[in-house]
Amino acid sequence: MNFSEIINEIYSEVKCGETDGHVASYIPELLNVNPDKFGIALLTVDGNEFCCGDAEEKFSIQSISKVFALSIAFSLLGEKIWERMGVEPSGTSFNSIMQLEYEKGKPRNPFINAGALVVADILVSNLKNPKEEFLEFVKEISGNISISFNHKIAQSEKEFGFRNAALINMMKSYGNIKNDIELILDFYFFLCSIEMTCKELAQSFLPYANLSKPFNYKNFPLTKSQIKRINALMISCGFYDESGEFAFKVGLPGKSGVGGGIVAIHPNIYSVAVWSPRINSKGNSVFGMKTLEMLTTKTEISIF
Repeated sequence: MNFSEIINEIYSEVKCGETDGHVASYIPELLNVNPDKFGIALLTVDGNEFCCGDAEEKFSIQSISKVFALSIAFSLLGEKIWERMGVEPSGTSFNSIMQLEYEKGKPRNPFINAGALVVADILVSNLKNPKEEFLEFVKEISGNISISFNHKIAQSEKEFGFRNAALINMMKSYGNIKNDIELILDFYFFLCSIEMTCKELAQSFLPYANLSKPFNYKNFPLTKSQIKRINALMISCGFYDESGEFAFKVGLPGKSGVGGGIVAIHPNIYSVAVWSPRINSKGNSVFGMKTLEMLTTKTEISIF
């Protein structure tokens, strides 16, 4: 498979196509990002790298970090984690209060905001230094010790995180949050503020694609079965209420973030990351969705 030719062809076609979507505005600091940035990085499990565009420029990965947080929590609690959240697609927006109230404070899945807040609560309960240990995990799985939080973005999210505050207060009222609300929110905003490049992000997701290699980073091991479950959640819940559309058009497990990043994997073949800041009404990168749809179309391979 000539991934280099395919990636460059896709980049040119998408870049020259019609622009749509807008940079996320509900986190003011993200408005400072150039909306025309566009990068692609594809890494194969046998060690090949293919990059183009702005693939080596850092950006805020936002909700993509929820996969890393879930991995640590799943390693710590095992199957008990599902007592506090479900594994079903939401069918509503990623920050829906109505659905959370209807289901009595138990989030549908760990990738909507309410579910990620419960995961953050679990990590605060089980880690001595949650921020530091989370960041060390990300550094090791990415193979890059320079990765860090963006304090300006974390502060911007904190100043305008009213909906997340409402979600966590509601879950607290139902007994599904164990720690101090402000402590959990602070940790959550920081984990979403992590900055990575497309290349670093693709590297970080190779362990979820390479099922032949043991998964153990910073002493947080996951079994092959647990990795498969995380991949299943990515394909069913990784794109909020557009997850069905992504599975239908792309056919890969993946996760998006409102910073414009999307990462996806093809088990035992590759991981791929795309960054383009313009997002659609569902919170997913417009160019990112097009790129990955074209990738599975042109390669004629997906998990289906």
